[in-house]
Order: sequence, then C-alpha cells, then structure tokens
Amino acid sequence: MAQSQVPSVTVVIPVHNEAGYLPDALPRLFSELAGVEAEITVVIAENGSTDGTADLVREAMTTYGNLRLLELPTPDYGAAMRDGFMTATTEWVANFDIDYFSGAFLTEALDLSDTADIVLASKRVAGADDRRSPLRRFATWTFNQILSTVLSSGVSDTHGMKLVSSQVVSTIAPHVISTTDLFDTELVVRAERAGFRIVELPASVEELRDTRSSLIKRVPRTLKGVWRIRKALQQNG
Repeated sequence: MAQSQVPSVTVVIPVHNEAGYLPDALPRLFSELAGVEAEITVVIAENGSTDGTADLVREAMTTYGNLRLLELPTPDYGAAMRDGFMTATTEWVANFDIDYFSGAFLTEALDLSDTADIVLASKRVAGADDRRSPLRRFATWTFNQILSTVLSSGVSDTHGMKLVSSQVVSTIAPHVISTTDLFDTELVVRAERAGFRIVELPASVEELRDTRSSLIKRVPRTLKGVWRIRKALQQNG
C-alpha cells in the first residue's frame, strides 16, 4: 500500500476486565499518542469482559474521537489482537497493552518505515532496560531460547510493543493458527520466514502493576503452542 505523507496507524489494545484500570490509562495513552505525527485510530479489543469494560470504552469514545471499540465474546488475548489487526484499514498496525505503551517507540518505529516491515520493541537487545522481576526476565530469556531452538527464529523478543505493516497483516495474519499467548509470536516468526524486514529497538520496561496471568499456568500452554506452530510450519513447507 502506498504511504501518504503522514502515515496512518491503527493501535490495537486487547483488554479483559479492565474497568478499574482504563479511567487512568486512557488519558495517559492519548497523551502519549498526541506527540506522534500520524493519523492514529485506537481500537480497544475488549474480549469477554464482565465488569463493564465495553461500556466504559463507549463512554470514552465521546471524549476521544479516534477511539473505537471491538467487542468479542470470549476471553482470548491473541484472538482479540488478531481480530483487531484484521479489521484495520491503515498503512500500519501497532500493538500496545493498556499498561505498556509508548509514543516515543511509535515515532521511532515509523521513522524506520522505509526499511522495515515489522518493528519490535525488544527487552533483550543491547540498550534495553528491563526492570521487571528476575523471574519475569528469566522467563523471557527461556521463551526466546525455545523460539531459537524449536522454530529457528533469530528474533530476540516477540512479545510487547510492535509496529506491523498492512502488507504483513494481509499476507501473514490469515495463516496464523495461534491465539491466546502466541498470536504475535507466530505472526513474527512467519513473517521472518517469509523474508519480511524485521527491526528490533531497545525497550524500557517497568511493571506498573502485578501480572494478571499466572506464569506457571502459561508454561505448559506456551510449550504446546510453540510445538503446534512448528508442526504447522513444517506442513506448510
């Protein structure tokens, strides 16, 4: 897709039961995005919430004219990200979390748009500042060792903020079989294998609240998911 002088970006943010967090997070998010030279649409991909999250987003849409709501019935982070990506009609799609976003990253990533198809915010490349707990840092390191060994990936960090071109979304996303924790991982690995240009920028990460998902419960699910990706990639040649 030919790019306009000012790039267009859809920012996809999956959320589940975030009614208590959104009132503070949304003003900070839009304050961050205000400094980015781009036409930005924010899509809150609400999935299976039971606490009025969707109603709160609808109310916020009266304040923020570029805020959109995507409602999904089932709690599934990866499926929400996938559907948000697939509904975007902009030149670029970004993925943020409601407690992890950066206008500076988006600006720097867009500056690389002539030389990259995917820009990843990596917690592991030189210059990164990962202030999370030692356990969380070790889990990230271990996961990426698995990606390197099982999927032959050279990417250092597939989770976190990212900017993806519309070409990658339209070409790769329809073939991704993973949801839950691994949609973005499989998307990046498939794009890497397809020869798309991937650039990693050092990220600064600090946990603003306790993690909402159990690391112990995610381990077996993630291992099964990675092996499933491997089998799917082998079947596709």
